[in-house]
Amino acid sequence: RSAAAPLAVPAANLAMGRALPESEYGTPSKFEAHVKRRRTDVFVNKQNFSDWSMTPLHQQHGTVTPNGLIYERHHNGVPEINPDEHRFAIHGMVKQPLVFTMSDLMKYPSVSKFYFMECSGNGLTDWLKAASKTVQQTHGMLSCAQWTGIPVSTLLQEAGVMPGATWALAEGADGAAHARSIPMQKMLEDALIVYAANGEMLRPENGYPLRLFIPGWEGNVSIKWLRRIKLGDQPWNLRSETARYTDPMPDGKWRQFSFAMEAKSVVTSPSGGMTVRPGEIEILGFAWSGQGSIRAVDVTLDGGRTWQEAQLEQPVLDKCLTRFRLRWKWDGRPTSIASRAVDSTGYVQPTVEEIKRVRAITGFVQHHNGIFPWSIDAAGEVKNAIA
Repeated sequence: RSAAAPLAVPAANLAMGRALPESEYGTPSKFEAHVKRRRTDVFVNKQNFSDWSMTPLHQQHGTVTPNGLIYERHHNGVPEINPDEHRFAIHGMVKQPLVFTMSDLMKYPSVSKFYFMECSGNGLTDWLKAASKTVQQTHGMLSCAQWTGIPVSTLLQEAGVMPGATWALAEGADGAAHARSIPMQKMLEDALIVYAANGEMLRPENGYPLRLFIPGWEGNVSIKWLRRIKLGDQPWNLRSETARYTDPMPDGKWRQFSFAMEAKSVVTSPSGGMTVRPGEIEILGFAWSGQGSIRAVDVTLDGGRTWQEAQLEQPVLDKCLTRFRLRWKWDGRPTSIASRAVDSTGYVQPTVEEIKRVRAITGFVQHHNGIFPWSIDAAGEVKNAIA
């Protein structure tokens, strides 16, 4: 903006800066101390061992989530594991059972891939009513990182997969021994044994020293603190895939093994808790799909009556967050805004009403990828409008 008076000389120009220490791990500025993961405001647990925290999506600049802000979901707290003592085994229907140390694994050729990770429970508080106030609380069980590790196929090839092995059991070394059954086809396709994220070793809360990563699928199958993979000829039907992580259906039955996170998007700015003023506004948000890449994002500025295509920010990668933007001149009248993603398979993000036609929205319902609206009133206050 133009200014009549010249710029004043700031205090920082008149003083010595902080000296460089001999060694240090850099941290954010103290002026960014408000940018934090936060536990849910809706389901407030009396204990915080089986709990979750959420990424502040409205404060994420770009598609890569800083390691200290990657969302958390634990089933019995965060274990402290000495990498020198950790062991990882592959057994079951293999020709040669194998046990690895972390030192062993670090000798294998590695790959680095950008992928999003989303909890299947992301958004479960806000199906039919507005329970959460901010996008961190409605969509914050979502993060994106560059994951580094070894293709599972490399290690399975070395172990020798026996004919008839169609499923794999992956189990963690946490106090819950959280485990999931995973189809062998997916394990061989693109699954990774990960030890690093965004250029550094995993944080404890994200699986240090070793985790499984299953691109595009619900986060609970990407087992943290990975200790073993066992091959078999059928799923194990564990508590985590019968009593939990299943979907109620209209016929009264429950669907197992939903796995893939379907195309989804959300406007992150302006979003719940923010205030805007009439005039030029840049709408920003994220879109993602566990079935491929994002082909297009449409935005409505009038409560769904009309839609216009937003600009996608490059690069647009497979199973990765894609940022979108749209310039808008708000006239100050109350309205509702939302986004709608289309992925590379042609799948179009549905409304909640469309989801209700094929699924039962009752109880602890997961896999919420419905279009999510924000209302803007005459005072410019932005609120959750999922009613």
